[in-house]
Amino acid sequence: MKALLTGYNFRLTILSIFLVFTLSNCSLTRRLKPNQALVRKITIKGMDKEFALNAVNYVDKEQQPNNVINLQIYYLFSKNGKKDIGEPPAILDSALVEFSRVQIEKYIQNKGYLKARVTDSIHIKKKKAELIFTAVEGPMFRIRKFTDSIADPKVANLVKRSSEIFANVAPGKRFDTDSLSADRDAFYLVMKRNGYYDFYRQYMSFNYDSTFNKGVVDLTMIIDNPAGKSAHPIYKINNTLITISTTNGKTAGKADTIQVDSQFRFVDFSHRFKPHVVTDYIFQKKGQLYNIDNQTLTTTRLSELNVFRNVPNPTYTKLADSTNRLDTKIDIVPLKKMSDRVEGEFLFNAGEYGYNIGNTFTSRNIFKSAAILQIKLNESILFNTGANAAANGAIENQDFSSGVSLIFPGIISPFNFAKPGKYGVPHTTFSTNYSLFYQSQLVKRQSFINSITYDFFETPDKEHIITPIDVEFSKGTIDPIAQDSLLKQNRYSYVYLIGRTIFTTGSQYSYVLNANKLNTYRDFIYFRGNVDVGGNTLALVSKLLNTPKDTLGERTLFGYTFAQYSKTEVDLRFYKSLGGERQLIFRVDAGLGLPYGNSNQLIFEKNFYAGGSNDMRGWLPRTLGPGQFNRASYGPGGDTSAASNTREKLEYLDQFGEIKIVSNLEYRYKLSDNFFGSILRGALFVDAGNVWTLHDIEENPSDPLHSTVENPNGQFKFNTLLQSTAMDIGTGLRLDLGFFVFRLDAALKFKDPEFNGSDQWVLIKHFDELFHSGPFKTNYAYTNYPNTYNFLQLNFGIGMPF
Repeated sequence: MKALLTGYNFRLTILSIFLVFTLSNCSLTRRLKPNQALVRKITIKGMDKEFALNAVNYVDKEQQPNNVINLQIYYLFSKNGKKDIGEPPAILDSALVEFSRVQIEKYIQNKGYLKARVTDSIHIKKKKAELIFTAVEGPMFRIRKFTDSIADPKVANLVKRSSEIFANVAPGKRFDTDSLSADRDAFYLVMKRNGYYDFYRQYMSFNYDSTFNKGVVDLTMIIDNPAGKSAHPIYKINNTLITISTTNGKTAGKADTIQVDSQFRFVDFSHRFKPHVVTDYIFQKKGQLYNIDNQTLTTTRLSELNVFRNVPNPTYTKLADSTNRLDTKIDIVPLKKMSDRVEGEFLFNAGEYGYNIGNTFTSRNIFKSAAILQIKLNESILFNTGANAAANGAIENQDFSSGVSLIFPGIISPFNFAKPGKYGVPHTTFSTNYSLFYQSQLVKRQSFINSITYDFFETPDKEHIITPIDVEFSKGTIDPIAQDSLLKQNRYSYVYLIGRTIFTTGSQYSYVLNANKLNTYRDFIYFRGNVDVGGNTLALVSKLLNTPKDTLGERTLFGYTFAQYSKTEVDLRFYKSLGGERQLIFRVDAGLGLPYGNSNQLIFEKNFYAGGSNDMRGWLPRTLGPGQFNRASYGPGGDTSAASNTREKLEYLDQFGEIKIVSNLEYRYKLSDNFFGSILRGALFVDAGNVWTLHDIEENPSDPLHSTVENPNGQFKFNTLLQSTAMDIGTGLRLDLGFFVFRLDAALKFKDPEFNGSDQWVLIKHFDELFHSGPFKTNYAYTNYPNTYNFLQLNFGIGMPF
């Protein structure tokens, strides 16, 4: 959901947002009893920095210093401890301090300082306590000799083949019991991947001898055999029973029972699935060694089909013979066949208000093949109650869209590629979409798009999305009065852009890197690149057939002009972890569209726009740029002037470009673990960028005296790039409810390229008019009538901005 507020509503909302942040820090101890103290600092002394930073984590959770915001939230919303909101105060507890001391001592001993000792002390001032843990590390022990004692020769051979796992226990390495535990876990997985279904971690242990008292240990790895056996048994997969219950989990009554082949027996109590829906994604084949990775892979891929509610890990039964075979049972609970989701939002901005409502209907398992049918409807309406409105409460603009998609789990193609694999479920999507855009007293645009799209994973990190065929038809109908008015003002390009009927066929390709890491706090680079090419096949056909040209010299097919273009866009992000749940993200979103051949303009829908909750957050969507274009260039203001009339009619339609460059720098951090049952996170950000035109569009060039340039100063030029770049700064809150993130961002225009020189730094130069009207806003309201100037923009949304 996204909402746009201005004026008094801005002030009221901003004050509410920052109430928590402005609470006084001196009141942190206000609820403590006379004999209590609040833990505010932990100090580790006498320990190498490498370990001291991590040692703090071994202090008991209840003795960790509070986050100031979390604690203030607790004080603000919790009464007598009855509500669990925010973070309760970390009250000093001597018993927990002693427990923490022991844990820190064990930690540093586990890091090779076997003789280390840790003492604690407490310093209290004004009811605020500092916990001081002082370590005497002693000598660091290193491994002198590493040997093994493995009863099973096959296991011993597997250890040799997995020598890279035990790099931490080589002679000369620091003796680290945490590393030994990690090595044991790693080799446990090696065994589980090689048929050792019955292998447990307890069979493997490490003994060490440090009696030499010279800072060295002799280390022995021991792997025992199961009691009463001379070797560890190796198991192979035998038969597999697949049971699908009803949506409520019941397995009673008549079921569809099919013996698929010598391995799979399929029992479906829901009567909704064909066997191959499940068997295609079972990676445990009869006669193969048991492999825990294939077990996990099977569960993961079946869940990704999005038709099953619960896919637990398979269960295994050993055959009652000496063949060491495993029968597998997979129990699955399907999702409901149909679901419906409604989403809505309310928009309000300076006398304009409206709503956006969407509905998504989903029917799962079409043709009993886990295919998904989705029908989406969305309507946005913006009303205008301002003095310049044609009628009070009249519709300013309307956007309606509908789409039908049929998504198959697999590649439907004459070519054999992207089989169901371990990296992800491939899909084939057939879609058809219709959209209608209506701008009051100006234009009605309709478009139809039909496409076939394939998506598949090359590796867990690399995804390919290919649309080999995309057919688009768009038609614009301009209001005759508006068209006559625009033509009299030499606005030919806008009449042509929004009013023409055109079609094209094209292809798209997208490459996505590391999308699977977006919800992690690791260091990584995310990349998404898109290429969209259209009209080349039509151009070849029209040339071969020598089809007629229209009055502008553009060739036609079937009586309509077709578009020819190339468009590319890149989204590149750098994610840097700052420890815990703190993260710094830098993003560059850049795009270029080139009309050529049979077109001198991009299709209206193919242009780039700036502003909104996902890029330049200080501006409304479609209200930034291009370049240094200022809408005052239409002419003087006044509610009856032709210039004002044109500005009003072309609002949200005249600020576009063939070039887009937007960059974002965002710092994300956690504010509270428990804010009304959810996680509250914060963000600070800076956005910079704009859209530009490739060249100036000159209107009526045959009549120089009456010729005009559309979007003056909107052209991309390297020597004016910085001057024509916009900038905003802001902060935000993210309410993480688990199943979605509710987001609120408040952004301030900092540098506005529609002005010149030092006047561009609007926040600095006109800070006194941030929430009040003054000479700057008054002059802008006249020269840009009916537009007004707002510094502050609020964006409500669901999900992260990027």
